[in-house]
Amino acid sequence: MKFNFYKSFIALTLGLSIFCSTSCVNKKEIVYFQPKVGETEIEHQLIKQKFNAKIQSGDILGIMVNSISAEANAMFNPYASVPTMQQVAQTTAPLPAVGYLTDNNGEITIPLVGKVKVTDLTTQEAADVLTEKLNKYLVEPTVNVRILNFKVSVLGEVNRPAVYTVSNERITLPEAIALAGDLSIYGQRKNIMVIRETNGERIFAHVDLTKRDVFNSPYYYLHPNDVIYIEPGTGKITSTDRTYQLAPMIISALSLLTVIITTIAK
Repeated sequence: MKFNFYKSFIALTLGLSIFCSTSCVNKKEIVYFQPKVGETEIEHQLIKQKFNAKIQSGDILGIMVNSISAEANAMFNPYASVPTMQQVAQTTAPLPAVGYLTDNNGEITIPLVGKVKVTDLTTQEAADVLTEKLNKYLVEPTVNVRILNFKVSVLGEVNRPAVYTVSNERITLPEAIALAGDLSIYGQRKNIMVIRETNGERIFAHVDLTKRDVFNSPYYYLHPNDVIYIEPGTGKITSTDRTYQLAPMIISALSLLTVIITTIAK
C-alpha cells in the first residue's frame, strides 16, 4: 500500500513539473509565410522591389583603385590591409577600423582629389563618381567601392542573438533571422520589430512573418545598422507565470515526498 502511494505521488510530482514547463502553441502563431484565406498553396508573387545599400555618414568604405600604373595606384590605395569580403564573412572578431571614413558631412577625402561627397549614393554610384575624378590623375582607372561596416543586430527570442556583419551589402529580414538561428518557439512571429535610423529620425516598424505580404514590406530588405527585436509571445509569459504560481506547490510536494521517504526508510 505504501509502495503504491509512493508511486502515485512520484507520478503526480512529475506531472506537475511537466505541466509547468510546457504550454500549448497554436500552429497559426508559428508558421511562416501563410497564404491568405482561400488562396492555394501555389502562389506567384511579383517581385516589386530591389535594394541597393546607400552610403551614410559613419560608413567605412573599402576603396580599391586600379590603373595601368601600379606605382600611381599605390597613392590612392593607402589602406592596403582592408580585409576582403571573404575575410569579413568568416571572422567573428571586430573588424579593424581601416578604410575611408565617411564624415558627418557625408564626405571622404581622397589623395590629390580632396573631399568627395558620397552619402546617399550606392557603392556603384560612388565608384563612378570617383572614377570620373581620378581620370585627371590616372590612365584608364577602375574603382571598386565596398561598405565594410554593413551590419545588423538581432535581439530577443532567437537562438543566437548577435550583431552580424553583412559581406554582400544586401540582406533580408528572413536571412538575418536565419543567421541568428531562427526564432525560439516562444518568439512572437506576428510582431517583429525593425528599428531603423534614416534621415535624422528613428523608425519603429512592425512586420508579420506569418503573412506572405512580408515580401513586399519596405522592411523586407534590411538597411545598414538596422536592429531586429523579437519579443516573447504569450506562451512563454503564460509558462513563466504558471511556473511561479505552481512553484510553492511543487516545493511542498517535494517536502512531503522527503518526509514519506524518510518514514518508509525507518
